[in-house]
Amino acid sequence: MAEIGHSHKASSHHEVPYPEPPEQVDPELEALVREIIGRVADKWTMLALEMLAEHGRLRFTRLGEVIGGVSQKMLTKTLRQMEADGLVSRTVFPVVPPRVEYELTDLGQSLGAAFCGVWIWAEQHRETIMKARKTFAERAS
Repeated sequence: MAEIGHSHKASSHHEVPYPEPPEQVDPELEALVREIIGRVADKWTMLALEMLAEHGRLRFTRLGEVIGGVSQKMLTKTLRQMEADGLVSRTVFPVVPPRVEYELTDLGQSLGAAFCGVWIWAEQHRETIMKARKTFAERAS
């Protein structure tokens, strides 16, 4: 694989550094990457990741409150999948009623850090994106 620094022309004619794609792609790795993107690109996973990174360990109900707008069923499904992928740890306390808390694992924290780049990119390109959307909407109407 080539060093990072190889450039591709972006549509705005800026040089954007990308690594050269490998000559052979490991099909297992490709399947894993597609699966992870499919899971974490989902709204609730991203929001759960963000809220747990921001607030640390949270009880189930509190996590739902800070996320906002998520049903108990969807939050349960999202957290189970995140737990299965090793992104969160779940602690059940033997009290009545049961108390369940979630926190990011090291793996979950590293994924959150990776998605920080998306946040920074969106912040840096917000005006350009909004202008493009406006131009598109005007053309479409």
